[in-house]
Amino acid sequence: MKFRFNYRSEAIGRYVDVTVVIPTNEYRCDIDFFHGKANPIDRRDSKKIYRPGMKFQTVYLIHGGGDDDTLTYRFTNVEEAAERNHVMLVTPNISNSFGINTRYGVRYMDFVCEELPVVIQTMFPSSPAREDNFIMGYAMGGNAALGMAVNHPENYAACIDMSGGIGMTFCPETLMEELEGDHFKNHFPLFCTSFGPSSEIPGSEFDLRAVTERHLANGVAMPDFTIVLGSEEFIRKRVEGDVEAMQKLGLPLNFILVEGGDHDFRLWNEYAQKALDELLPLKRHAL
Repeated sequence: MKFRFNYRSEAIGRYVDVTVVIPTNEYRCDIDFFHGKANPIDRRDSKKIYRPGMKFQTVYLIHGGGDDDTLTYRFTNVEEAAERNHVMLVTPNISNSFGINTRYGVRYMDFVCEELPVVIQTMFPSSPAREDNFIMGYAMGGNAALGMAVNHPENYAACIDMSGGIGMTFCPETLMEELEGDHFKNHFPLFCTSFGPSSEIPGSEFDLRAVTERHLANGVAMPDFTIVLGSEEFIRKRVEGDVEAMQKLGLPLNFILVEGGDHDFRLWNEYAQKALDELLPLKRHAL
């Protein structure tokens, strides 16, 4: 079951759209009236029974730049993968925000990591346990997922970043150079407006190395990380820099370099499904 709802976010300051997938195809009601009367092609006897209070593990799936919360489901088969793996999906519309608390004042990271879980766990059968919650994304959303998991490790058991090579980074010097250079100023000024002055990057929430070092010093448990990168992607060097920095920090990391893969939905469709089928530690049943 997939549907879209809209509510007023206090973190963002406006009404925002959210797409939610709840696996219902393999469940049925145990009601006497239906015995012997169900459609014979419905495989009724093989389905699991709805139980009051049942919960599902939940994956927060973050869309790419220029997309919205619906395009992910139009360009991939991830909804069907969620059904067969008995997991909820939640995709908020984060616009072209990079998933951060922007320097122009709109707090998208607070929206996704602090406000939205309360809304989702109140309105839907989403388990609140950390071990049952995960975050992943592609392109801009991959970087957002990575940054959100690092800044809020208490929320997620695992994170999958597909092609997330623009935005927050474990190499703050790289982000500083990007903000100081002419490319983004001339071609994508929103990037500079969102992250602010380069001098403010070191030690900030955008500096994932510094954030991780603080967590590790305080004994905070970090999520498991998977980074997926196509060998032909224009962001390859930047992502590999993050991978090297994460490895030096000793983070639990699975790096997948997809030979011939590029920055497109052919890669993201394949690995969004593979994430649910194989890469995430899902229980694959209702709780």
